[in-house]
Amino acid sequence: MLMLGFAGFMGILKIVMMALAAFGLFDAAFRREDAFRAADKQNKVFWLIILGIALVVSWLFSLLSILPIAGVVASIVYIVDVRPALKQVGGGGSGWGRRRGGSSSDGPYGPYNGGR
Repeated sequence: MLMLGFAGFMGILKIVMMALAAFGLFDAAFRREDAFRAADKQNKVFWLIILGIALVVSWLFSLLSILPIAGVVASIVYIVDVRPALKQVGGGGSGWGRRRGGSSSDGPYGPYNGGR
């Protein structure tokens, strides 16, 4: 019974590690390349490769080996250090669900003034 609970905990931990790497990978994929240079971080391709490897390694290997631990460290470094620097340089989020400016009455060709 105890081993079944431990296996369930390890499965949840593996899903969390994969989710961290996947979140970092998708976030890095939608950031602009020049934001990485402006934030004085490694380039975009570097982070995409590192986070992609972290995702694959956390999926393939046992959690008790060193490779998934290194992958989760890389994911945490991206989320805690690189992502806030990119948001600061880029002026906010990556554009997901964010309005591009203007008021709520703007149409495709400019503001709607109610027929006046």
